[in-house]
Amino acid sequence: MIENVILVVILILIVGGAGLYIYNSKKKGQKCIGCPYAKQCSSHKCNGNSSVKRLKK
Repeated sequence: MIENVILVVILILIVGGAGLYIYNSKKKGQKCIGCPYAKQCSSHKCNGNSSVKRLKK
């Protein structure tokens, strides 16, 4: 019984932490949270075609 409670608490902390990260990122104005070029991308769609990526080719 206590194992189930601990497991549920851990899952709630993980999901809550992920939600808080998404909330804070959106509050800072990031359009694409998972994109490594989110801060440098000038478009409203994040498809990985930022100018930084093009320079590396």
